Amino acid sequence: MTSSIDSLLSEDQLVKRAIDALLVALGPVETSRFLALKQAGQLDSVAQHRAWQASLDRDELYAEVFAEPHTIKEN
Repeated sequence: MTSSIDSLLSEDQLVKRAIDALLVALGPVETSRFLALKQAGQLDSVAQHRAWQASLDRDELYAEVFAEPHTIKEN
C-alpha cells in the first residue's frame, strides 16, 4: 500500500475494494447491516429536524426573521 497521491484509487475502485473487504470480514448479512447503519442515522437526523420545525411558532419566527433591523447607537 502506498501513500502517494499519484496512486489513489478511483472512487469506483475504492467502493468495490471496501465492500469486498467488508464481505470477507463480515459476510453478506452483516455487511448489509453495516451499510444500512449510516442510512438509519441520516433518517434520524431528518426526524430530529422535523421535530424541531414542528416546535416552532410560525408567527413568532416570521416576526423575528422579518423584523426591522435594530440600529446600534454610537456613543
